[in-house]
Amino acid sequence: MGKKLSIVICTYSRAPLLEKTLHSLLDLDDIHLAEVIVVDNNSTDNTQQIVHSFIKNRKDASSFRYILERKQGLSVARNTGVKASRSEIIAFLDDDAIPVKGWATSILQTFHTYSEAYAIGGIIRPNFESERPDWLIKPFELPYTIVDLGNEMMLYPPKLYPFGANMAFRKSVFDKYLFPEELGRKGASLISGEESWLFGQFKKEKWQVYYVPSMAVFHFIPKERLKKEWITKRYYYQGVSYSYTSKTFAEKAKLIAITCVKLVYNWMSSLVSWSEGDKLLNRCRQESIRGTFVTLTTKSEG
Repeated sequence: MGKKLSIVICTYSRAPLLEKTLHSLLDLDDIHLAEVIVVDNNSTDNTQQIVHSFIKNRKDASSFRYILERKQGLSVARNTGVKASRSEIIAFLDDDAIPVKGWATSILQTFHTYSEAYAIGGIIRPNFESERPDWLIKPFELPYTIVDLGNEMMLYPPKLYPFGANMAFRKSVFDKYLFPEELGRKGASLISGEESWLFGQFKKEKWQVYYVPSMAVFHFIPKERLKKEWITKRYYYQGVSYSYTSKTFAEKAKLIAITCVKLVYNWMSSLVSWSEGDKLLNRCRQESIRGTFVTLTTKSEG
């Protein structure tokens, strides 16, 4: 009997976290309806041994596959998982995310019930390794992949879309679009933008994307990321990503105009006396602006 769901987990040198995620899948309702594909993006630790050991000890070992993708890049790894999948529904789960018991069931039921849904995403709750910093205010939640849009299923609001830690698609989507391989994390790089690009194509196609609160995961946030230096760097590379996704002259001109408006707004906002979190947010937004302009200038010179 063919599987109804392909769960793709892309990983890079985080074997202990990946092992926890793999074991968490065994407790899922309807896991027997899914195949699990681990795409190892050229890890330098013992990821391969961990996965092979996990599979070896499973009675349903044929439902789990390991693929080594040597070309670096999260988008590359995701596309490799897409091409390897054998199901009509593909779910992406981060290697440090733990799904709730009904996660797989929610995905299958939603696509079965809502034939017009091309993609879905759900709640992503933080699992902090250390105490949440006081400066981690609400605007920082999305950059930290913390998502909770409430307890009601709905279409995603404008400018919001599922995050890679917890998203699922009809496989037919990838007959037309794959993840752009010039975007997305590559090793330690924080370049992103591949998900926003893909969902931008959904918008053009008028494909519907649903928020499904019962499709929830707990996402690990290591203490190394709970530092001001990390989030500042994260914003800088977000600015870099904006410039990478602007390819035509019109797109670049629009980006420059938008970034100039952001620059003025951010300067005006800096004149106000704020909390520690507000001041950091201002600095991070400034870094995003800098990342955009630096990259646009470099690309133009190139």
